[in-house]
Amino acid sequence: MLSYIRASFIVLSQDARLYAGAFRENSMDRWVEETFHPHWKVGLKADKVLHEVKTEHQHLVIFTNATWGTVLMLDGVCQLTTSDEFVYHEMMAHVPLFQLEKPKRVLVVGGGDGGVLREVLKHPSVDKATLCEIDRTVVDTALKYYPSIPGKAFDDSRSDVVIADGLKYVADTKEKFDCIIVDSSEPIGPSAVLHTREFFTDCKRALTDGGILVTQNGLPFLFPEHLAGTTRVFASLFKRVAPYMCTQPCYFGGPFALNWASDDKNHLKLDVKELAKRLKKREIEGLKYWTPAAHGAAFALPAYAQNVVDQAVAAAAKGDDRAYAEIKPKKAAIVKAQPAAKKAPAKG
Repeated sequence: MLSYIRASFIVLSQDARLYAGAFRENSMDRWVEETFHPHWKVGLKADKVLHEVKTEHQHLVIFTNATWGTVLMLDGVCQLTTSDEFVYHEMMAHVPLFQLEKPKRVLVVGGGDGGVLREVLKHPSVDKATLCEIDRTVVDTALKYYPSIPGKAFDDSRSDVVIADGLKYVADTKEKFDCIIVDSSEPIGPSAVLHTREFFTDCKRALTDGGILVTQNGLPFLFPEHLAGTTRVFASLFKRVAPYMCTQPCYFGGPFALNWASDDKNHLKLDVKELAKRLKKREIEGLKYWTPAAHGAAFALPAYAQNVVDQAVAAAAKGDDRAYAEIKPKKAAIVKAQPAAKKAPAKG
């Protein structure tokens, strides 16, 4: 969440680490600061620290909080909480799978916490759900500290957990999937490869005809370039790209974006009544966020996000299909201080 590959002990950029792992003490209370954005911070009270690792490159802490439940933070960035994880996991899994008449084979890249896998397995037509996670530690950490997230997903006979590099796995696989869900982190450091044109091209090759590809696109209010980059690539590879959004409370900074792509434009023509029929037929109960109405509404973007998408689609049509991870950030201009005037000008 930002996927749990994001929580798979990935090293963030040097700038991010400058703000990482910040703490403040107030009497006997310990507060862990969310410092993803350099211009503002949000503090979460750590009622009890369950696990903490500090190395030269990273700071990972898992703690309990009265509001958020069990919280995982890596390098000063909130990865997941047991209180609201259902939002992200339900919207990543059910939006594409309810658009497919009978999804049978699903691939989850990343997502080692098991949350997306848990939701995928609620669809009775799924014969096989493959989870490709680069780090076994991610799975073990989830089972030890927040087992409610994967539930029994890893023990399901339909689950195939593969510990491997997702980039290589997708490039080499001979299997075809009805849906590929990329539960990755933001395009920083080692995770950036899961946001490239090369990777998304391999994903398309691994899809069945009319299959659906979904990935996360972060917080477009703060980081519109991420949404724009993925949309450019998707628009150049697929006949239809359609970003959608959800409200993830622990990701401070506005609505959270996901991106959807397929060569079958009819998937998006399903109305609320048809989605409700599929929900009833599949006998999926107890969802906390996804509903047929919320499904349709998620594709109605606010103007600031729609403008980003429209510009990205137009750019792709003109041949600009660069992913965000493939664009080198422009270095800030260095402004040299001017020498002080020897004599101040007279006033008045």
